[in-house]
Amino acid sequence: MKNPIGIISMQFIRPFAGKDLHYFQKAADLGFDFVELLVPEPEDDLSIADVKKAAEDAGIFTVLAARVNQQRSIASDDAANRQGGMDYLKLCIDVAAELGGGIVGGPLYGEPMVFAGRPPVPRSDDEIAARAERTISAFQTIAPQAEAAGVTFAVEALNRFETDILSTTRQACEVVDAVDNPAFKLMLDTFHMNMEERSIPDAIRMAGDRIVHFQANENHRGHPGTGHIDWTAVMRALAQVGYTGPISLEPFRRADDRVALPIAHWRAPREDESEKLMAGLGVIRNALTLAEVDQ
Repeated sequence: MKNPIGIISMQFIRPFAGKDLHYFQKAADLGFDFVELLVPEPEDDLSIADVKKAAEDAGIFTVLAARVNQQRSIASDDAANRQGGMDYLKLCIDVAAELGGGIVGGPLYGEPMVFAGRPPVPRSDDEIAARAERTISAFQTIAPQAEAAGVTFAVEALNRFETDILSTTRQACEVVDAVDNPAFKLMLDTFHMNMEERSIPDAIRMAGDRIVHFQANENHRGHPGTGHIDWTAVMRALAQVGYTGPISLEPFRRADDRVALPIAHWRAPREDESEKLMAGLGVIRNALTLAEVDQ
């Protein structure tokens, strides 16, 4: 199947537990091909065997998204945090392998800012270089383990307000090239690219065959088609680099415009969003079709 399209599990509910696995069938009924699932934590009420069976029963597959924090940072100058980051990446490999392989994407380096309450701080050139070296070295260590398990890591660049490690496609490509392992590739997210790239299509063309996962998100992170992203141009660029991998939708609704609302946090839906999700899916599928016609 070319360009399977999926949706991240938190669009239905969060935290996602075993009692919520029936949403896999709902995702399939809405027309999605896979569910992007946050990597289950050991304390979560979510059996990997049950996840695998629910996906198979619904006729879909799963892609995993990493959950990082400051204690899971391979870039950190704190040895305990670096070890926590490596331990977490090993957990991601184990979970993905139990599911049957596949992709684990996200800001695998750790070091979140806004969601962790960590402010940006000025750093010397030596500190910047050391953080980059620790990041690349850790990925070079973990990538062969992922490859042996049939798992692919897809590192994600986040906007400047969410991380100070990888914020641009060029930076992410530099790290992927430095790691130089087929199990370590790139995930792009148009929400972040909209802030950081002069041209989203040009950035996609630069990334080329490094891309193994793509998140199609509006500039305001709403449902595709409700913002200003030029989806035809984006999908044309993906077609030009020969991308046939998964595309996931991750809309964070904004149904509340109260002053002082903490908009950075995920909010549960207040209504059945089935029609909006199907409409967003249609926008992306139509753009893919137009892109193929243009080739």
